[in-house]
Amino acid sequence: MNHDSLPPIMPQLTSPPKKPGILTRLKSWIRRHPKEALFYGICLVVAILAMLTIIFAVLLPQIKPAPLKVSTLKTANPTIYYSPLTGTKVDSEAVTKQAVTAIMIENSPDARPQSGLKQAGIVYEAIAEGGITRFLALYQEAKPQLIGPVRSVRIYYVDWLAPYNASVAHIGGSAAALAEVRNGNYRDIDQFFNAPYYWRASDRAAPHNVYTSFEKLDALNTTKGYTSSTFTGWPRQDEKAAQTPNATSIAINFSSALFNTHYDYDAATNSYLRSIGGSPSTDREEGQITPKVVIAMKVTMATVMEDGARESIATTGSGEATVFQNGTATNVTWKKASRSAPLQFFDAAGNEITLNRGQTWVAAVPASGGSVTWQ
Repeated sequence: MNHDSLPPIMPQLTSPPKKPGILTRLKSWIRRHPKEALFYGICLVVAILAMLTIIFAVLLPQIKPAPLKVSTLKTANPTIYYSPLTGTKVDSEAVTKQAVTAIMIENSPDARPQSGLKQAGIVYEAIAEGGITRFLALYQEAKPQLIGPVRSVRIYYVDWLAPYNASVAHIGGSAAALAEVRNGNYRDIDQFFNAPYYWRASDRAAPHNVYTSFEKLDALNTTKGYTSSTFTGWPRQDEKAAQTPNATSIAINFSSALFNTHYDYDAATNSYLRSIGGSPSTDREEGQITPKVVIAMKVTMATVMEDGARESIATTGSGEATVFQNGTATNVTWKKASRSAPLQFFDAAGNEITLNRGQTWVAAVPASGGSVTWQ
């Protein structure tokens, strides 16, 4: 065998050992140096956070956010309703159209204290006979359940109630007044013809003891179809007490000490504390009467012979008056064009006076013999 023809024997090669990878070496180092690894890890995290803080501080102000889309839907403001009689806020439009009822209320000493006066929207006060005053009280949104004593009506009270499209609650009256309210143009609810809707109280002597209520009067008005009233009330405003009141004590003299009235301004409630005959003028159920507005109007009075001697008051035309509200006195002119026309009050510039919301008390003071003073 020729050995020279055999291929040379190749030496056996062995691969060199592989070096461990970076992660392997890192893990091994961390196991051998745990404290140092923790320290360097914390430093790395702090460095990354610092770098991110710098990046956001530089770049964030340059980033403009997309504008927010604001809804264009608007919430409708709720409608606010005000009584045309008093100007005070009421619950619904239906209340503003409720029937107005005018009630004749007695004011002799035997009739005091009366019931239902504190809730009246407007009260007209005038001499009925012999220096004795009487009230014409008008109601719309308020419904007191005890009102009285109810008494007879006079023609000048009819003149004042006519513009309100009101029912007239009374017990008879003067010949001129009865002829007017029974002519078919008024909502007459005289006790003479509607006795079940009135009653006589047992704690007072006749004729000072006839009473009614709005439970009865509303039922009576409904049976007659008197369910709403259309009229133009006085312009009203939100009240604002004066910083320097000039009329905080008011004296209105009608005839004599028993019927002369006094009003003391109460700044805390921006109202007037009413007194009569030297004592607080009170509603038997609700305490002292405190109107928001007091108006004293000078009127021409005369005595006429009509089923006996009767007082006569000129209600149409014009005259002097003083409006007291917000602790101040304003001299004005009252005007009334006709029986059915509203009574209005104008300032020196000819602008109609705006009255505070709430109860308004109108005193018809005799131009001869009566007086109005304040301080």
